[in-house]
Amino acid sequence: MIRPRQFLRLMPALAALALIQPGWAAQPQRGMKQDRQPAGASAPFQLAPYKDRLFGYPRILLSRYGGDYLKVQYIKARDLYQRDSVPMKRVQPQYLSLETRRFEKDYTLREGRTLVRFIGVGNISGGARLIVIFVHGQNGTRFLGANDQMFGGNFNRIKNLMVRNEGAYASPGLADFREKGARQVALLIDTLRERSPGAPLFVACGSMGGAICWRLINNPATARKLSGLLLMGSTHSNRFLKSRALRNSTNPVPIYLGHGSDDKIFNWERQARFFKQVRKLAPGYPIRMVLFDSGSHGTPIRMTDWRDILNWMLARG
Repeated sequence: MIRPRQFLRLMPALAALALIQPGWAAQPQRGMKQDRQPAGASAPFQLAPYKDRLFGYPRILLSRYGGDYLKVQYIKARDLYQRDSVPMKRVQPQYLSLETRRFEKDYTLREGRTLVRFIGVGNISGGARLIVIFVHGQNGTRFLGANDQMFGGNFNRIKNLMVRNEGAYASPGLADFREKGARQVALLIDTLRERSPGAPLFVACGSMGGAICWRLINNPATARKLSGLLLMGSTHSNRFLKSRALRNSTNPVPIYLGHGSDDKIFNWERQARFFKQVRKLAPGYPIRMVLFDSGSHGTPIRMTDWRDILNWMLARG
């Protein structure tokens, strides 16, 4: 079996033999702001482009706070019905590359009374350059974050970004969104960090899964292990506003808030108010919010630009 690193070295030869399906080749993204490093500084690791023209934000309607608060155009007819061949179930083939299935496996971890099953993609066994964990919401399972077809192929994109960049991606199934679920994710974090020492680790939480994200960052023991949190159509935490994590000026954990303005589950205005509270209490804290205009509860999972957000967090060091 070809390992992820070997596959990446073989890609030019495979392309020459036309074994790679159309759309596999990376496309440079237009009009996206790139983080710049001071002259003489070593550039941080960044994810290489992958289908950026398809997954980049279609149009910025509003930009505030130096670009840290964006309102992005979302048109349901284009971004859902034209993008999907079967709406909300199957995406058009140009958004996909299923080569990642070679490096995908169902795993089980157990430590004491804590058991977690997860779908893992890429360098799960070690040697990962970065790690991304996706935490599902209510009624979700470990298979949600590994679904190639749903949410406009955006889970397939993060899987491809990890395989192509020698990363590891994990989608666990959780028992709840309280202490037991937090223990499951903490076990997964510790295991993957032990296998890939020094790799930055990011946790993305959808909907109710955000309760796990906030438990992680509000706990000093787990907060220090995080390189970033991504909350998509999710919650906020008033406890965080009083936490050590917010006042950690040495190594703050970057936070991304993605939300739809037509979300009927979690009101976007409360999330925007939370964003402003963080900026007021800790003006330099690395937090970004992207509001998808007219987007629904699931729109941020469909429309979030994984590469843009993760590269911003990676650039923070």
